[in-house]
Amino acid sequence: MKRIVLFLLLVLILISCGTRSGHFKMEGRFLHMNQGELYVYSPDGGIDGLDTIKIEAGRFAYEIPCSKPATLVIIFPNYSVQPIFAESGGSVEVKADASHLKEMEVKGTDDNELMTKFRKQIANSSPPDELKYAIQFIKDHPESTVSVYLLNRYLIQTETPDYKQAANLLKILLKEQPGNVTLGRLQRQISGLGTLKVGDKLPNFTTKDINGKLINNATLANQTIIISTWAAWSYESLDFQRALNDAVKAGKIAALGISVDANPKEVRQALKNDDITFPNVCDGKMLSTPLLKTFGLTTVPDNIVVRNGKIIERGITANTVRQRYSID
Repeated sequence: MKRIVLFLLLVLILISCGTRSGHFKMEGRFLHMNQGELYVYSPDGGIDGLDTIKIEAGRFAYEIPCSKPATLVIIFPNYSVQPIFAESGGSVEVKADASHLKEMEVKGTDDNELMTKFRKQIANSSPPDELKYAIQFIKDHPESTVSVYLLNRYLIQTETPDYKQAANLLKILLKEQPGNVTLGRLQRQISGLGTLKVGDKLPNFTTKDINGKLINNATLANQTIIISTWAAWSYESLDFQRALNDAVKAGKIAALGISVDANPKEVRQALKNDDITFPNVCDGKMLSTPLLKTFGLTTVPDNIVVRNGKIIERGITANTVRQRYSID
């Protein structure tokens, strides 16, 4: 009888201590945001596609299956983003003022508390100082998944990437996190840049878009074209697709999208939902599609700008597309 009582007490203690193993939970409250919806996605596969977090009376709760560490990126109504770092059995409490999201507090796990300290450090910093603080953070915490996020955010997926600095920091991170899949992908991305540089001629290729139309070098000649990668689970890449579509419809550029999603049928539906009219390719081979190697593209999102058959730029952002090719 005593054993049964002790067992029940143990179960109650485990339940009260937090989230069950194999799951991750976040809950919290927002000032100046009484009701609404947030979107969340995972760049490293923690969840599939975009998910929705509902806010009611300024509060929310969100739980997902989680067997291994993952990065969740919350998209706010003003299109700003903030990361949350999920781990099996973990739970966090989020507190934020919707008008000062850089000061968002996340308590409950080591990585999220480290990110909270970094947010506060850069809250009133200039972009150059933010970069300086990010680099120092990475050097101080090479074992943390936060460093992986900051490396990509500040040194790779940015208007002015610093691939040399990123490669040096990658070596430090890989020494501490040799099995991190995201770091391996970033390393392949940076090394792949050496195979197709700005100024190089676009390699010969032939493919078919999702509707069976033939596309090759000849169809891309004598015009400015942006070739980009995207996936249904990547908000940044979807935003880039929409920016490209507006520019294409305005007659400013041509475009070719390469989806790394597994199901072409779902890709067709996504294109229909956003009324994407320019050619898109999806062969179901995901990041192993040969086109990525052909164009030196190894991640999502990524892109090259081609004019008269030569690479003139790499890795531009959706905002750059909108500013440069805006409708008159």
